[in-house]
Amino acid sequence: MKKKKFLTWSLDALLRAVRTIAQTAMANIGVLSVLSEIDWVLVLSSAGVAGLISLLMSVTRLPDIKLK
Repeated sequence: MKKKKFLTWSLDALLRAVRTIAQTAMANIGVLSVLSEIDWVLVLSSAGVAGLISLLMSVTRLPDIKLK
């Protein structure tokens, strides 16, 4: 893979992972706040796992990337 394509893929994958982490954290905080107690370990661990899964899913898309 050429350097420019790899850089584009890396930035795209990182951005998706960060968005996934933020969305998962917001969902957990919303659910746990209804229960009157936020378990920050649960919020951070589930958000981290979601980010890792997002990065792994990006790897599966690697051959599909085409630059204009």
